[in-house]
Amino acid sequence: MKYGYARVSTVHQDLETQLQALENEGCEKIFSEKFTGTKADRPQFKELLSILEKGDTLVVTKLDRFARSMAQGSQLVSDLIERGIRVHILNIGMMDNTPSSKLIRNLFFSFAEFERDMIVERTQEGKAIAKQKPDFKEGRPNIYSKKQIEHALGLLETNSYKQVESMTGISKSTLIRAKKKSVK
Repeated sequence: MKYGYARVSTVHQDLETQLQALENEGCEKIFSEKFTGTKADRPQFKELLSILEKGDTLVVTKLDRFARSMAQGSQLVSDLIERGIRVHILNIGMMDNTPSSKLIRNLFFSFAEFERDMIVERTQEGKAIAKQKPDFKEGRPNIYSKKQIEHALGLLETNSYKQVESMTGISKSTLIRAKKKSVK
């Protein structure tokens, strides 16, 4: 049987291009998920690996859909091939255990790992620069302005949390946190 696997790293990314390529390749069953490639414990991928049998073909669009580290990815592909499972990477070709295939596989996984490490490094550099700014605040931005919170806290003097929440749209938990901050 021919299985496909599609993966993107975040819920905001789109799987459609990969799914279409796998369908065009004739995959009979496609597993997909939005899960980081740095984690080995991806639920859909784990399920797929558990049902693959000798003679099956696993198709992915790019090598980095398997893993983002050279060691992890190379070992995984080697294990699959040793189990008698064909591994077809659409932008490279069919993988096998020949020396040239191993070299290509390791080079591509090395580039994928390098790319991931560079993303992490740039993110850390950007955060370090942002932290130097006096107005830096870690975490999500506030949804409500200071004026809106103050107004809602004022309403609490004559109304219940539930009433203020329905009037302002500001949740009870946000109001409680704001009230604690204003007392300090």
